[in-house]
Amino acid sequence: MLGVEKSIQYLLREARTKLGNNFSAALDSRLLLQAATGLTHTDIIAEPTREVSDEVGAKFNAFISRRLAHEPVSRILGRREFYGRDFVVTPDVLDPRPDTEVVVELALKHVRQGRFIDLGTGSGAIAITLCAEANVLSGLAADVSMAALDVARENAKRLGVDDRLSFHQGSWFEGVDEVFDLIVSNPPYIRDNEKLASDVMDYDPHLALFAGMDGLSAYREIARNAAAHLMPNGVVVVEIGHDQSAEVVGLFETQGFTCFDRATDLGEHVRGLAFKPHEPR
Repeated sequence: MLGVEKSIQYLLREARTKLGNNFSAALDSRLLLQAATGLTHTDIIAEPTREVSDEVGAKFNAFISRRLAHEPVSRILGRREFYGRDFVVTPDVLDPRPDTEVVVELALKHVRQGRFIDLGTGSGAIAITLCAEANVLSGLAADVSMAALDVARENAKRLGVDDRLSFHQGSWFEGVDEVFDLIVSNPPYIRDNEKLASDVMDYDPHLALFAGMDGLSAYREIARNAAAHLMPNGVVVVEIGHDQSAEVVGLFETQGFTCFDRATDLGEHVRGLAFKPHEPR
């Protein structure tokens, strides 16, 4: 049939085959085609025989080649959905993962008003989502990377919470003299010698991944300084690696905190921990 090799359904079928012909391949192909064509999911379903120009076809095939080289779809598109919102992502920030959504839920479960600090904010996914989900929360988004803070500022403005979110450059609590109702963080927690998949190792900033030979250096820093920056009834919530629960709880306990709640990810691994200061004896 004339023009069949330029149709939406042909391009999708060819892309799925190249990418492995599974659910992930189908989803990746569709998202990349939508980006290349400007069409919606509904458009693609309604007009499968619709032809695309040579220019658009070449753009789509270039996207597929990048995906075949293990570049994440979010990096190709320059955005990632998190908690139902689109966030700009660049090579300067960690790609927000679904696991982190349970950490946001854990934080909101215990603190829905007042002021928070998000340590190592990256794209701003946690801080912005907290502000968007609880309109009486305000926060300080801190990161050692100015480039990351620029991305977070852009996302805050795009998502309409920049009036309740301020930004601070510094390593953890460096230069911060406030006290907060909530301290929250998704810090680096990968061991320095751990082998990672290429779609992580080659595309996420190593500053946001690695945390010493045991993967715990960031938790030591947060636990050591949290009490000085926390209101008396305040809460600390951190994301952890899938096998780090006991070690992180121990680190916080030695600094005067009690773990009083946990959140699990879809794999039933403990992914979020909530702490409060020990009760006075």
